[in-house]
Amino acid sequence: MARIGVFGGTFNPPHLGHLLCAEAAAEQLGLDRVLFVPTAVPPHKPVVDDPGGEVRADLVEAAVAGDERFAVSRIELLRAGPSYTVDTLRELRSAHPDDELTLIIGGDMALSFHGWREPESIVKLARLGVVEREEIDDDTIRRALSGLGRARIDFFSMVRCDISSTLVRRRAAEGRSLHYLVPEAVASQIEERRLYRLS
Repeated sequence: MARIGVFGGTFNPPHLGHLLCAEAAAEQLGLDRVLFVPTAVPPHKPVVDDPGGEVRADLVEAAVAGDERFAVSRIELLRAGPSYTVDTLRELRSAHPDDELTLIIGGDMALSFHGWREPESIVKLARLGVVEREEIDDDTIRRALSGLGRARIDFFSMVRCDISSTLVRRRAAEGRSLHYLVPEAVASQIEERRLYRLS
């Protein structure tokens, strides 16, 4: 049995904060692998300045290359319609019935978890790996997740990182350096493909 972390997001583009989060989850939760799952069609909001799901997946591939703990799944890109986490977890569970899945989410996302599609099913399919945030204490998150049956919740912490994909896209649009914000391989692809440029 392998312990697999499932880390979903638009990753538009992936940055060092994403990698720090995945590494912290792997180390503190004892995960054998973290699977990055780029979203195809987010159900609640559109992807801003979207270069396309396949391009975003390529950027994630570049970001995680060389770290054997990390892998990329295009499972949501291959499925039509909105990308619901519960559908992804069902597919992963069907393909890997012996593995233990841990869904990696931020503390802020945990507070809105009841609004997700089939949250009760999600917590049956996977443990929840919740990254702690200074402004949200663990008890508040536990209360927010109460009523979901026997939700298995593991908390982990990460180095504070204020890098955002919005910041990276803005700097790329302005033709500014992305060094120390994204892996060099991601910066190179953004430059070569002229992604996020205004013109």
